[in-house]
Amino acid sequence: MRIKICGITNIEDAEICTELGADALGFIFYKKSKRYIDPYKVKSIISMLPPFINKVGVFVNEEANIINTIAKDLKLSSIQLHGDESAEIINYIDYPVIKAFRVDENFDYKRLNQYKDSYLLLDTFHQHEYGGTGEKFNWDAIPEKIKGKIILAGGVSVNNLEFIYNKIRPYAVDISSSIELEPGKKDHDKVKKLFKKYNDLRNTKC
Repeated sequence: MRIKICGITNIEDAEICTELGADALGFIFYKKSKRYIDPYKVKSIISMLPPFINKVGVFVNEEANIINTIAKDLKLSSIQLHGDESAEIINYIDYPVIKAFRVDENFDYKRLNQYKDSYLLLDTFHQHEYGGTGEKFNWDAIPEKIKGKIILAGGVSVNNLEFIYNKIRPYAVDISSSIELEPGKKDHDKVKKLFKKYNDLRNTKC
């Protein structure tokens, strides 16, 4: 299981997350988000990161040409689409795509079949926000056959990481609000506790 830390807005948070073992960092380019960061600032942060860290640009209902321009300029590794994008837009994006879905009690998992050319991220539906709510959806409803392929978001924290690791076993988890002091600013003690728990789980399996 891999770990993506999302909502990075400063170099201090980026550095501690990479030092502790994050596989990917997420930068949010949706201006209405509480964790929005200007692409020019991201360029500066990325220039100071290790070469093998995955840099993910998070977009919401943005045009493909704008996404490609920003991704090329910043040297992003992949793109996360966290809005209401259709499957067709993926054909026009020049980078690997993570497509996020906001899941509620009426979510139809058959929708995922339309997005075969992307990685799939499951997050919690919220009426007014595209992610970052810290709320869980019903993980028990995730079809067994896709659990190992998904990126799980929404309410992931140190308190349920063991359950996720042992029972759901997703490809990755996406974590943001549960390790924050405030939106866009990480609590470094919480970050350390999260990765200690993660490493303990990994070592137990060895």
